[in-house]
Amino acid sequence: MRNNRRPAGRSIPMIVPYAGGILSGQGMLVGAFFGVAAMDAAQNATVECEVGGEFDLTKEPSLAITAGARVFWDNTNRRITTTATGNFQVGICTVAAQAADANVAVLLARVPASGA
Repeated sequence: MRNNRRPAGRSIPMIVPYAGGILSGQGMLVGAFFGVAAMDAAQNATVECEVGGEFDLTKEPSLAITAGARVFWDNTNRRITTTATGNFQVGICTVAAQAADANVAVLLARVPASGA
C-alpha cells in the first residue's frame, strides 16, 4: 500500500524533551506518545523509539507491582508507577516486580480505563 508510512508501526522518531538527554532503553513521553529510546540522544535530538513490545523499565522504588497490573509513566521522575493520577498509562506489568526490584517488565499497550 502506497500510503503505509510505517509497515510494522512499532517505532517512531521522537524529539527528546529531557534536559540531560536519554539513554538507550529508557522510556520517554512526548505529548500522547510513549516510547523506549533505541539509542542514546541529547535533549532536542531526534531518536527512534519503540512504541510496542515488552521492556524492562525503571520503576518507582519500594513499589511492588503484580503481574497484570496497569502501569503508568511518572514523567517528572521518569519511571513506572501504579499511580494513575497525574501520570500517563503506558501498559501492563507482565512479570510481578518485588519492592526491592529496580525494574519492571512492561508490555506497552494503551488499555481502556473501564477494563472493557
